[in-house]
Amino acid sequence: MSEPASISTGIAARYATAMFELAEEAKALPALEKDVDALDAALSESADLRDLIHSPIYGRDEASAAIGGVADAMKLQDMTGNTLRLMASKRRLFVLPALLSELRERIADHKGEVTAEVTSAKALTKTQLDKLTKSLKAQVGKTVTVKETVDENIIGGLIVKIGSKMIDTSVRSKLNALQNTMKEVG
Repeated sequence: MSEPASISTGIAARYATAMFELAEEAKALPALEKDVDALDAALSESADLRDLIHSPIYGRDEASAAIGGVADAMKLQDMTGNTLRLMASKRRLFVLPALLSELRERIADHKGEVTAEVTSAKALTKTQLDKLTKSLKAQVGKTVTVKETVDENIIGGLIVKIGSKMIDTSVRSKLNALQNTMKEVG
């Protein structure tokens, strides 16, 4: 059974807060970041792992043992493995992708970093990326990591998302705005 997104986000946020604070106290944030990266990669690559976290056919004990085995095989920190086992015993593994996202955000914020999702019609050159990164850093006052995607449908320009803010300078959005203006006039 699928949970509403807000419930999943809330659950993930609580687990993320606990894990982040424990790792911060133990001065183990770099290790936690490695665990997050490893789990994220494993989720991307393994259909079996995705099935384990989403499928209701696995009982609490089975899921806990399976995710514990995964954590041990991946040599994750004890705290991460124990959290995954706890999540399995509480039938909360379905929030793992949201948990990883929350942890990634908290770690980046702690390091003074922010991720900008940039969509362009064509791949940006190294020079363009450097200029954009420098400009965004000046705007937000933090180190900016650019996650670039290409979408030819925007025709030209950029769409930049940083957190909840979005700057849309795409030709597509300008054409849509012009079309809406013309509808109002006519």
